[in-house]
Amino acid sequence: MTKSIDPAAPHRQRSRRETLGLLGASAAMLGIEIAPYPVLGQSDDVLTEALVLRDPEIPVAGNPAGDITIVEYFDYQCPYCRKLEPELRQVVQDDGKVRLVLKDWPILGPVSVTAARMALASKYQDKFIQAHDALIGVNSKLTEPRIRELLAGAGIDLGRLDRDVAVNATAIDAILARNNDQATAFGFNGTPSFIVGKFRVPGVLTMAQFGQAIADARKAAAKK
Repeated sequence: MTKSIDPAAPHRQRSRRETLGLLGASAAMLGIEIAPYPVLGQSDDVLTEALVLRDPEIPVAGNPAGDITIVEYFDYQCPYCRKLEPELRQVVQDDGKVRLVLKDWPILGPVSVTAARMALASKYQDKFIQAHDALIGVNSKLTEPRIRELLAGAGIDLGRLDRDVAVNATAIDAILARNNDQATAFGFNGTPSFIVGKFRVPGVLTMAQFGQAIADARKAAAKK
């Protein structure tokens, strides 16, 4: 897992004690640590189910009508995120009923922030997924020229992208701040980190572990 470098966040953060108290005791599953996450009632809280699982500002991959949601907090420069991506997509494709929500958490420096902003701006061309795939699918170091090259190769209009980054800067930065607030409140220390249904999973999973986490999330949902 790639560790956080203490990204700035404009919103109030919970203390570690508050977060741990909300999350409760963790449970072992296939050698990983998971715990139920809190779904709070306040409409302005970053940990409401609506904002965690169904943020309207973030496009959905996989099956938008799926019965289970996987949320990934990632950084485009995180080598673990890059390595995991093909396996995660395969699990989502094989299952067929998983919503995949990709939440930019750019914790590895200014270039990560630039990549996140440009990817999110691509959604105004309905090409966020294409932008994400282009940026997460490389092994080379990212620079702004390299980011622009990759996005152009994915069919994104760079002229429009530049305009959308500027015009929608406030909305894009609000998404990044919200993602950061959630990841911090969940107690995540680095990327990648996941929410699977009603469980938080701070770390890398194998395909088998993803499959088991999805199955357990379905069982938990069926009990309600």
